[in-house]
Amino acid sequence: MSYDFLLVSWGTSGNLNPLLTAGRQLRQCGHRVRVMADPAMRDEVAAADFEFVTWRRAPTGRAADPTDVSDLGDWFRRAAADPASAYAADVRDEIERHPTDAVLSIDLLFAAVLGAEAAGVPIALLSPHVSLQPLAGVPPASSGLSAPKTPQERAEIELASQQMREFFNGFLPQFNDACALLGVPALSHVMDLFDRSARVLLAISRTFDFPADWLPANVRYVGPLLGQPSWSEPWQAPWSTNRPRVLIAGSTGAQGQGELIQKIIDAMGQLEIEAVVTAGPNLGVESLRAPGNVHVLRSAPHNAVMQEVSLVISQGGHGTVNRALINGCPLLILPMGRDQGDNAARVEGKGAGLRLPATASESEIASAAARLILEPHCRLAARRLGEAIAADVDGAGLVREMEAIAAMRRQDLALEDRASEDRAPQDPATAVAKWRRTPASNGSRQHLPADIGG
Repeated sequence: MSYDFLLVSWGTSGNLNPLLTAGRQLRQCGHRVRVMADPAMRDEVAAADFEFVTWRRAPTGRAADPTDVSDLGDWFRRAAADPASAYAADVRDEIERHPTDAVLSIDLLFAAVLGAEAAGVPIALLSPHVSLQPLAGVPPASSGLSAPKTPQERAEIELASQQMREFFNGFLPQFNDACALLGVPALSHVMDLFDRSARVLLAISRTFDFPADWLPANVRYVGPLLGQPSWSEPWQAPWSTNRPRVLIAGSTGAQGQGELIQKIIDAMGQLEIEAVVTAGPNLGVESLRAPGNVHVLRSAPHNAVMQEVSLVISQGGHGTVNRALINGCPLLILPMGRDQGDNAARVEGKGAGLRLPATASESEIASAAARLILEPHCRLAARRLGEAIAADVDGAGLVREMEAIAAMRRQDLALEDRASEDRAPQDPATAVAKWRRTPASNGSRQHLPADIGG
């Protein structure tokens, strides 16, 4: 059976790429997909051949994804909490505009849950990183903590998880304003939004993550979503020697990473290696100075480059980390924020790389890189972990979960219709109402008979 899915993105390309990969998986199975995203993402959505829908009330551009993350509370307030009503209303209106069986939204866009609920459509939250919802016994997102080994470390994790719940609950008034506007039940806690979602899909490998004591009933691991962005440029290897090779992968998001990337480049100038830097869409290559053994590019297909290098150095974004591991590359990670410290903790905990603070010196970076190139055990650990991640990628669990929640909605609608028909004869107004909420088999509005409707 074919279904209609609305995919909802937020912010920059780093959030859009896993969603487009999910869309491709759904389309390959015969489903219809449209993508709601920032206007700046229109070309990338079009390049993936999906229908593009833009935000109407909600903020866009830098207002939606502020560059400055030094004050995380202020950042989340501006990005997600204050515009919650606008995001929710836009999602509701888009569902009512076009037949929709289920919604898949990036998890940080909490208000999408309220918009889908107001429209009576199930939603799955997609986490292309470690879980935003605190899980029992697992270090919470943005904590950078490692897996607990002692009772004291367990207590530290529980405290960090409680602090995270309290952090999000500080924005409860904004989300309950959205509830009131849309006519859905108020929240007792902001984290209740995860319970009100039909699924929470963790787009990471269970093997990569730290093990939870238990998982909520609606949480599923579906493996990483690693499609290549459309703006990636063709790869032509620049190597001129047989020295060890390193990839320095800049983030796709804007985090003011220019100073860090320059410091890594300078550190590589101290080593007998060759390196390639992919600056990414938010860092101009002209702003970077490179010694003779470092080649600076705007972009390149990372899968191709990683097959030719001995080490990947990055800020620790989810996509870069997982691609490196699948290609058997150890990692040196210098996190700047978001989920990067969490990815670094898992890579280090699994023995597949090292973590340094973003404030590390050039000599510290050069020393850690040399160690990872020379010592074989990190490469072996990276290869083993990458094999497990690759198996999860091939499993395509996301499609099964989205089909399951869409099928439940179709079944519920059919039961409602039969119950309604049993209660009373159907007049023209009832026929119109039924048509409006029944997804058309061809993904478009059905034509009304001339004597029904207007």
